Amino acid sequence: MYIEQGYKGELGLWKYLFLPIGFIGFMIYNYVLTINSDIDVEDAMQQIIDQFGSNLVLIILLAPLVAGFFVVLGWTWLIHRQSITSLTTSRKKVDWKRILFAFGLWGGITILMTGADIYLSPEDYQLNFDLAKFIPLAIIAILLIPLQTSFEEYLFRAHMMQGLGIWTKTKWIPLVVTSTLFGLMHIANPEVEKLGHGILVYYIGTGFFLGILTLMDEGLELALGFHAANNLIGALLLTADWTAFQTNSIYKDVSEPTLGFDVLIPVLVVYPILLLIFSKKYGWKNWKGKLFGRVMTKEEFLAENDGETLVA
Repeated sequence: MYIEQGYKGELGLWKYLFLPIGFIGFMIYNYVLTINSDIDVEDAMQQIIDQFGSNLVLIILLAPLVAGFFVVLGWTWLIHRQSITSLTTSRKKVDWKRILFAFGLWGGITILMTGADIYLSPEDYQLNFDLAKFIPLAIIAILLIPLQTSFEEYLFRAHMMQGLGIWTKTKWIPLVVTSTLFGLMHIANPEVEKLGHGILVYYIGTGFFLGILTLMDEGLELALGFHAANNLIGALLLTADWTAFQTNSIYKDVSEPTLGFDVLIPVLVVYPILLLIFSKKYGWKNWKGKLFGRVMTKEEFLAENDGETLVA
């Protein structure tokens, strides 16, 4: 009953629309500026990095999203009058073991897959390790990237999913809408300009994967752990001149990127395997009901919870 946790706060359509509309409006503005600019994004990014250094640029890129994390939590607490726990999970308290398991599982898989590709195609990679530059990067990344990824999870898979679910009384509509918007949020990324809009299949597919994780597990913990591992390990392990995060990582991808069938491998192969692993570990059942079932009314939820006070 994750979506129904939204009943534990004060409802109001404007309360659920304000943050998403503001963020999506900002992303549209950024995208319009990007596509109408005569400046090559890759060249502009390289000039900024040359002037300020990649670590400072990383902080500048992460800062608005880190601030957004605290805005979402503050909005939930002050405007919705809802506890952060009920925004995060249907359990009585946040399950940190779930967060750490998802982080460790995907972090380990990412390291193994990247290492295997470096071994099989060494010509595509350049050792980029510089301890003096890597240590500041590690500190910045460990402190800020989990907040950046948590902002995206709390906005899309928590705030928007609970709001849309309560409004539509469905689970599939918030799953489809939040997953699609999450993918489209990345449309101004340098990767999209370099590889084309086909890469959005990966981003939208990742949104669906994270949304399914959240609904099936009745909480945000697994999505939080996976997303943090994906961005953090990626920033520390591998960089390229055409990615959003250009860092002093251990390796640099120097190959010429191309968009091929491999963009579907995470969506069609890796994510289903991960869902199977999580389902076995946590005993998920009733997939149809959890992904396509009806969201309870406030009265039904109140009766199910023995009339407990909803505003927490």
